[in-house]
Amino acid sequence: MALTIHTNYSSLLTQTNLNKTNNALAVNQQRLGTGLRINSSADDAAGLQIATRLGSQSKGMAVALRNVSDASSLLQTADGAFGEMTDILQRMKDISTQAANSTNGADDRKSMQAEYDELGKELGNIMVNTSYAGEKLLGRTGGTGKFGAAMGFQIGASKEEVLTLNVKTQSEAVGTALGNVSASYSAPAAAGAELATSGSANTNIDKLTAALDAVGKLRGQFGASINRLAHTANNLSNMKDNTEMARGRIMDADFASESAMSSKNSMLMQSGISMLKQTAQMPQMVMSLLG
Repeated sequence: MALTIHTNYSSLLTQTNLNKTNNALAVNQQRLGTGLRINSSADDAAGLQIATRLGSQSKGMAVALRNVSDASSLLQTADGAFGEMTDILQRMKDISTQAANSTNGADDRKSMQAEYDELGKELGNIMVNTSYAGEKLLGRTGGTGKFGAAMGFQIGASKEEVLTLNVKTQSEAVGTALGNVSASYSAPAAAGAELATSGSANTNIDKLTAALDAVGKLRGQFGASINRLAHTANNLSNMKDNTEMARGRIMDADFASESAMSSKNSMLMQSGISMLKQTAQMPQMVMSLLG
């Protein structure tokens, strides 16, 4: 290599490599400081695009999980109300069965009718006042609350992932059946005459059986949807965890690797600075030739 005064090739080459090492060290320090391998699109443009899609999907599934929990809570609230109605109807059926026995006198049947009427009022109270987040679910006729129309539960991060629940027909059937078994259900101030005679009490048994069947069918629909939502939640959790792992493999910094590279680049910086000092002495060697 020629000795010149104007151009110090060794110094220029050392400076270039020193700049490269300094940039690499800055990247190492940034990754160690943020914990992320990709801090700008320049770090990995394709990786950032993939990670952004994965992040969006993961966040959508997290919201969907909350939606599933809310939907389950709503259905469990309704199922709990119908569970209590089932117990009430069963008690009303027991009373009717007892009243159908001719061993009972008029006073006995009046006492039974009084309890029967109060149970009918409570059925109406449950149907009218059962609510979730301040919104009525049922309505006395079974078709005026939230269940009076089809409901759509967003159970995934895409528009196709929707659980549709339409129990309007079953809900109305329950309202009709309850109206058939108790006068006090739809008119709380009125006393019923369902148990006035053993014959009317006997006839009422079939009506109560029909009401229990109607409630059972509706609860069956709720139970099926609740079970599906439980599996949906499990699947969403699994997909979300794996999506987060995939995103992490793209975005997260490998601290062991970055620490090793940082140490390497730090040593290269130190040696580069040392060599830069020595290359600055090259023009002085020319002066020695001139005596």
